[in-house]
Amino acid sequence: MRRSYDVVVAGSGIAGLSAALAAARLGLKTLVLAGDVLGGNLLAIEKVEGYPGFPEGVAGYDLCPIAQAMAAEAGADFETMPLARVEGEAPRLALFAAEGQLEARSLIVATGASPKALGVPGEERLKGRGVSHCASCDGPLLRDAVVAVVGGGDSAMQESLTLAAFASRVIVLCRSDTLAGQASYRERVLAHPKIEVRFNVEVEEILGTSSVTGVRLHGAAQPVDARAVFTYIGLEPNTAFLAGRLALDAARRIPTDATMATRSEGIFAAGLARAGSPGRAIASAGEGAVAAATAHSYLRGDKET
Repeated sequence: MRRSYDVVVAGSGIAGLSAALAAARLGLKTLVLAGDVLGGNLLAIEKVEGYPGFPEGVAGYDLCPIAQAMAAEAGADFETMPLARVEGEAPRLALFAAEGQLEARSLIVATGASPKALGVPGEERLKGRGVSHCASCDGPLLRDAVVAVVGGGDSAMQESLTLAAFASRVIVLCRSDTLAGQASYRERVLAHPKIEVRFNVEVEEILGTSSVTGVRLHGAAQPVDARAVFTYIGLEPNTAFLAGRLALDAARRIPTDATMATRSEGIFAAGLARAGSPGRAIASAGEGAVAAATAHSYLRGDKET
């Protein structure tokens, strides 16, 4: 017999976990299709700041398990596999995953986003051999080394501060003439004695044979010596499985209204996969909770939500 749920949440970052918690607490039969790894991008964040209840900040790899445990205690089920395809119409959505087909009365898409690639020579070849997206994972392996961080937003600055606890020097390579992230991060990065920011530079190549040895910059006579390169130049939404099924914007994110409802009845979106999401952990958590509340209203028959 095909398994059926009131709501299926695709994704297990903080948006998906918050949606699952809220949906389960509202009494909905809830399943989270968590993908390959529970926790999403936050697992790589050493310190999430500005999240209520954690005045000193909280590691993403602590926050997500806490949210997962709360959702499970409220009654949500979890399966470690991604959603591959969506067919049919609500309230009888056919959802296809690795281990078969499910039926759902509603769907919350919280599949998040993945780091964009620089697209330069050496990047793919040296991935895992000095090219990384996770400072908390690889920083302890780079004690007293010089490392490069590419980007100028929140993630680049957060990870630069994490790396500065291990590396002898962190060189931030910023394509624009200013850092784009939150003011609190900017101030700390620019004041940190172990962090050097280079503005108006563009990475042309990542150097090294068996491991990273440096970075070549466009127009520069000499490469930047570095044992590792951490890239944070933006995110690509994980929405390819929705192509042709759900309306996406030019950036392949999911447009929603203020209640997180998409243009397809019974389908909602939250977090980094959603168009207009601020990209902060607290915002994604709130969007997940709103999506669950809207799904609950929809399932009750309140068509005005």
